[in-house]
Order: sequence, then C-alpha cells, then structure tokens
Amino acid sequence: MTELWAHRLTWTEVDPARHPFALDDEAAVTLTGLLGPLLPDREAVQEHRLRLLLPVTEFLVDRYGRWACGWNWSVGEGDTDGGVVDAWCCMSHSVTTVDETAPLVVAGLLEWRDWLEDLAERFAALAPPPHSKGDAVDPWHWERACTRLVTAVADRTHTDSGWYGHCQQVLGWFLAHNGVEEKRARQMVESAVGGRFGSWVAPDVTVVDAVSSRFARVVSETG
Repeated sequence: MTELWAHRLTWTEVDPARHPFALDDEAAVTLTGLLGPLLPDREAVQEHRLRLLLPVTEFLVDRYGRWACGWNWSVGEGDTDGGVVDAWCCMSHSVTTVDETAPLVVAGLLEWRDWLEDLAERFAALAPPPHSKGDAVDPWHWERACTRLVTAVADRTHTDSGWYGHCQQVLGWFLAHNGVEEKRARQMVESAVGGRFGSWVAPDVTVVDAVSSRFARVVSETG
C-alpha cells in the first residue's frame, strides 16, 4: 500500500456508517499486543520515520479499513501537518519503548475514530432539509454549515500548522455526505475557500463569515 495518507481520504472511505468499528477494553489490549512487533526501534534513522511507521498503518488499514490510516494525523507539525490527533505527536517524540508506544497508537486510532463519528453527527445535523427535485436549497443552510464546520475544525486542530488543509477536506466531506461527487466537492471547496486561511492563525469572525458566504454561493451556483 502506498496511498495511506489521511489528507487524501474521501468521505466514502471514512464514513462511520459504512465502516462499523468497536474496540472495548479487552480488544484494545489485544490490539496493543499485536502492534508491538510492528513498531520501529527508538534509535531508527529519523529521515525514514514515515516509512518505518508504514507496517503499523498497513496493519490497521487491513484490519479496520482505510479510514484507520489517520491514526497518527497529529495536531501541528507531527508526522504530517494539520491533523486532529493529540495522543500521538510524532516519530521522534512518541516512539520510545514498545510498552509505551503501542498504547499511543491505539489511543491515536480511537481519537481519530471519535473525530470521524463526531463529524458524521455534525453532518447529519447540518444537512439541508429534504427538498423536491429541481428545488434549490436555501443558501443559508450551506452558509451555516460552513461556519460551524470551520469553527469545529479550527478548535480541534488548534489552528496549528496546516490546519486549513483538513478544514477544506471536512467541507468536501460534508458536500459528499449530501450527495455531491467527491472530486467535484473538492473542486467546489477549493474555489470557495482555498488560500483564505493560514497556519497558526485562528480565523476571525469576519473571515469566517466571508468564506461561509462564498461557500454557500459556490455550492448554490454549481450544486
């Protein structure tokens, strides 16, 4: 497997409704034990850190599905930029002994899954009301959804390095949740949001309002 990057995941690949998952305490202990032999040594050469974590990611993806590759998408400048996982920092800090590192992998997986389930609930709550074919959705619904999702992602990522990438991903996922083809959804979000947020900068109300208004306009015009 070569495309195991969380920032490339589609909603189809991460939607909790499509990919059931449960991990009780006993199963978590079992998983922790299975991960141990796959973990790299703490003295591993740092320039190969992502390659050394690939066996862990492949194992989790084979076991649970592609959504699981986000287990180490940590906040800020970790193994990759702009994620939501606090349990895992990065190769250089999180990899110590097997007994200490394996539980961090499990914690990261659970934290990532919790975020996906949280998003699914938000998407359901923010979805436009049912409408007849040919009837336009009131742009207010799209604007409200954008505002609330941007705020949620900004909070979860702490607006750290690269946070805006996942923000755009989440907005694309929301459109996909509402029936927009995934590639088209990404293009619509890029048109509406691309370049308007920056690393380490929390967007103020004026910026969020402007982005949300443009998002609603783009979706309404091309939807």
